[in-house]
Amino acid sequence: MKRSKIGITAVIVVLLVVAGLAVFPFYWMFVTATTSTSGLYSDSPQLFPNLGDLGNFADAFTDTPIMQWLGNSLVVAGGTMVLAVVLAVPTAYAMSRFGFRGKWVVGLSLFLTQMLPEAVLVVPLFSIFVALGLLNSLLGLILVNAAFVMPVIALVLKGAIDSVPIDIDEAARVDGASRGRVLTGMIVPIIAPSLAATSVIAFFHGWNEYVFALTFTSQDALHTTSVGLAGFIGELTTPTQQVMAVAIVYTLPAVVLYLLLQRFIVTGIAAGSVKG
Repeated sequence: MKRSKIGITAVIVVLLVVAGLAVFPFYWMFVTATTSTSGLYSDSPQLFPNLGDLGNFADAFTDTPIMQWLGNSLVVAGGTMVLAVVLAVPTAYAMSRFGFRGKWVVGLSLFLTQMLPEAVLVVPLFSIFVALGLLNSLLGLILVNAAFVMPVIALVLKGAIDSVPIDIDEAARVDGASRGRVLTGMIVPIIAPSLAATSVIAFFHGWNEYVFALTFTSQDALHTTSVGLAGFIGELTTPTQQVMAVAIVYTLPAVVLYLLLQRFIVTGIAAGSVKG
């Protein structure tokens, strides 16, 4: 009994340490955002936030179009999530349920797309965007982000569909259901946790993406928050407190979304890793 209590205590301590390490960067951002300029460069670092300097957050909202940046980021992230999932679901179903020549090539191709860094494709994609008139367009960012994240979502969803007994499909087909009805009416509800997990993956990709957002949008009104944050870096000075204040506001939606859906994320990723 005594050993059991010691083991539980050790587990709790380890979990608290891990949680502290995870939360510390966010805490330090808040401390930095509420530290005076002289305090930032003093010999002894400020370890606790100075609530008297919360005006830095107000300055961030008044001096920068942060709400516009957040709105653009939300449009891009939400559009990326919807488009990527809509394209990935039928792709994953076809790879899981249908047998066709070159199936392994398709799977390998989806995997290999994740090995290409975005910077390598910036120049050819820029030419395509010019030809299609997609420069300075949030739609263009949605399309390119969805194209990058869709393969990994399709692979995760394929694993989830593989774990669903094919007898369900066959029974529905005997009753006269079409393939589309089987997918939308039966398979999708079963793999809902995996859909939630992959939706979050797609959302975070669109929310955090920087290279394409910087390259394909030159108008200030179309900048996402990631590009806006980088714009604080000046040639001679950088307003560190404002950068941290904006970074906290930028981070909060993603953190809240993850906390709300973390149960589905863990369950969905675990289901997507099962091989049928």
